[in-house]
Amino acid sequence: MKVALIHDWLTGMRGGESCLEILCEIYPQADIFTILHNKGSVSPCIEEKTIKSSFIQKLPFLNKYRHYLPLFPTAIESFNLNGYDLVISVNHCVAKGVVTAPETMHICYCLTPMRYVWDMYFDYFPEDGKGIANKFIIPLFANYLRMWDFASSKRVEHYISISNYIAGRVLKYYGRESEVVYPPVNCEKFMVSEQIGDYYLMVSAFAPYKRVDLAVQAFNRLGLPLIIIGKGQDEKKLKSMASNNIKFLGWASNETIQRYYSQCKALVFPGKEDFGIVPLEAQASGRPVIAFGQGGACETVVPANPKGNVEGGQAAATGLFFYEQTVDAMEKAVKEFEKIIGNFDAESVRKHALKFDRAVFKEKLKESIEKKYREFSG
Repeated sequence: MKVALIHDWLTGMRGGESCLEILCEIYPQADIFTILHNKGSVSPCIEEKTIKSSFIQKLPFLNKYRHYLPLFPTAIESFNLNGYDLVISVNHCVAKGVVTAPETMHICYCLTPMRYVWDMYFDYFPEDGKGIANKFIIPLFANYLRMWDFASSKRVEHYISISNYIAGRVLKYYGRESEVVYPPVNCEKFMVSEQIGDYYLMVSAFAPYKRVDLAVQAFNRLGLPLIIIGKGQDEKKLKSMASNNIKFLGWASNETIQRYYSQCKALVFPGKEDFGIVPLEAQASGRPVIAFGQGGACETVVPANPKGNVEGGQAAATGLFFYEQTVDAMEKAVKEFEKIIGNFDAESVRKHALKFDRAVFKEKLKESIEKKYREFSG
């Protein structure tokens, strides 16, 4: 069986690339097709494969490759996939738009529909944005990309979504049902510590939808120590808002992040995510999560009620939710957590995270793909 793996772009190891890495292990002879590839930016398991990039690779200013977004549909459709029996796309932008032959099975592992032209369009391009681009050019291209995204969604034989939340979006925007296989967390990299510090932790890029600003404002009021690991476009603004009890570390090494995970009081997670690997990494370290109760967090965190008891008869609580994305709601949740912190058992929290371990993902994904390919090929 000849297999092709499609990925939007290869510029670093994040959640999508971790999924691609496991697909490379399942199909070691597969070829990889991607819009662009920064050599050395991904794991050796991916780098050693035959990687074919598009014409975008030859364009100037690749450090700002997202500016070429209107060209991405043409780039992904330029790949010749004739002769492949199975095509698996890992999609968060245009990867699922490849053109395949009728006898080729195309399975899409969907990280998300293209969020910046669908439900998060106004987060990326605010209505009060200034300039001709924001007022005229971007809306024009966004309209074109929505039409292309919907039309190309029909080229996929079977969708696998990373969460029930994303499965709902695939149904809403593409009109397609999808199976759910949760993404992997490499739990063996994280450990439970006997020593717990006196700080809360946030690990995040500084993009607007991550709502780092909520955490900063809430902890300004609380006066409790908060350590933030990450960088991004809002960094200057966030630092100017923060009181002395909030410390920004920038991006840190994996070893440093693992230590901070294992010794924090709790991870703070105020954004609405498609799935959210970070809360599971914290739980794999035995630490509970204070999260906004929408999106993927609802599928990865077992919430305690305000008295510290477990909701829904679950085996053990692994965190606490707040249900309004406001400073007041987050502040209240942290105060509630302070009262029940002793009710969380580190080993039980880690045990819950093990359900999402890398080995579990690999087995479930392989089983799903092979079953659908057998049905397709007869």
